[in-house]
Amino acid sequence: MSKNDVINYLPHRYPFLLIDKVIDYKPHDYLIAQKNVSYNEPFFQGHFPGHPVFPGVLILESMAQATALLDFKSNERNNPDLLYYFVGIDKARFKKPVYPGDILILEVKLTQSKRDVHKFTASCKVNDDTVCTAELLGAVKDKNDT
Repeated sequence: MSKNDVINYLPHRYPFLLIDKVIDYKPHDYLIAQKNVSYNEPFFQGHFPGHPVFPGVLILESMAQATALLDFKSNERNNPDLLYYFVGIDKARFKKPVYPGDILILEVKLTQSKRDVHKFTASCKVNDDTVCTAELLGAVKDKNDT
């Protein structure tokens, strides 16, 4: 799955699109994606000056975007009126900081589905070191429903 495929499935755009490519996936099972952490990203100016660290909340968001890709790709959801909402997080643990120049490898695995609500285990690695783990919940909704 190329960057163009990613932007066809996710509504996010720079600077909030946090998936550069999908390395592998199996429908309704798992997805492995990549995020290249660049020093040029705007949040590094303030997080932290002189010691740039990729914000933990953005690590979690990148994993949530990977879960959305797994759902949309698995279910061939090409409807532009559908959005995938990040609705829950449990057991988030940050193990090591992430720095500019690092390549994040995001691994998400579907563990449970009920209608359009899905639960995933997620982990993020740099080289072979785990930097973050979490359980994530996502839900598919029509963006016109209020």
